[in-house]
Amino acid sequence: MAIHAHPDDESSKGAATMARYVDEGVDVLVVTCTGGERGSILNPALQGRADIEANMSEIRRDEMARAREILGVRQHWLGFVDSGLPEGDPLPPLPEGCFALVPLEEAVERLVREVRSFRPHVVTTYDENGGYPHPDHIRTHEISIAAYEAAADPERFPDAGEPWQPLKLYYDVGFSIERINTVHEALLSRGLESPYKEWKQRDEKWGDRRRPVLTTRVPVGDWFDRRDAALKAHATQVDPRGGFFKVPLEIQREVWPTEDFELARSEVESTIPEDDLFAGIRGLDVVEQAS
Repeated sequence: MAIHAHPDDESSKGAATMARYVDEGVDVLVVTCTGGERGSILNPALQGRADIEANMSEIRRDEMARAREILGVRQHWLGFVDSGLPEGDPLPPLPEGCFALVPLEEAVERLVREVRSFRPHVVTTYDENGGYPHPDHIRTHEISIAAYEAAADPERFPDAGEPWQPLKLYYDVGFSIERINTVHEALLSRGLESPYKEWKQRDEKWGDRRRPVLTTRVPVGDWFDRRDAALKAHATQVDPRGGFFKVPLEIQREVWPTEDFELARSEVESTIPEDDLFAGIRGLDVVEQAS
């Protein structure tokens, strides 16, 4: 189970890993917390179109349908409303009724229902920084941790399904400073332009945050093209000529052919570093206890 804040997050964080596991026969479910209704149109070719701005919710649902088909995953909507990304100094208040302002227990209960229904072995989500400091990403972290801990407790949310204990919880580490620096230097050494100067400046702007620990690097270079195709399916949310797509796949596969995660919780013995989210689970007789 991969828990994400908005449609498109599943395609920019861990998408190649999901595609690999789908091809291996793993049942993968993406849980999308909000509809992305307040997302900006980031594709220059689509900006300024009133028909898109007036139908953002429906358009983003259609984009999500195309992305999940490309990745081969299942996907459920948790049903909350996008909080938007507040900007300015001071920051404006969040919109009334948005995901980040919904009472925590209400959001946790909905996610616990998903966990108990799907019964995952492995859960992926964001760290306490949200991957980046968007209020919906931070709230996604909060409810993911709470639901992981509550799902197995029969006294918590007794009407939300039979208790279930996932076995491992990971944080997505989409663009670690290690990866950015490695790919940046590889591009410069080949005389190519790097899109990562701006990324490094943006990372510094976000301040003194805990750096993720790369415990688990899953080899998925052969699935990078699927990842990119899924991300481009979210046409309003990405510039197909932007930084996500400026690094040639052959260089990515050569210098950083993995997607990376931080192991945050484990109910099984795990030896770090790992190259598989199911390390410590494969071979165990856990089908009836985690799925």
